Amino acid sequence: MNNLLNIIIVLLIAGWLLGFIGFRETVGSLIHVLIVVAVILLVYRLVTGRKAP
Repeated sequence: MNNLLNIIIVLLIAGWLLGFIGFRETVGSLIHVLIVVAVILLVYRLVTGRKAP
């Protein structure tokens, strides 16, 4: 599960960068939803983390 979250975070950030740089006029501020979701997932991963056995 942790590895899957890493992949999703990287894909969302890459999509945000691509949309922000390449399609700024077309998509506008809607592309920022991707970075918000990526940050939420990153915070979730940091908070839950691995617990000691």
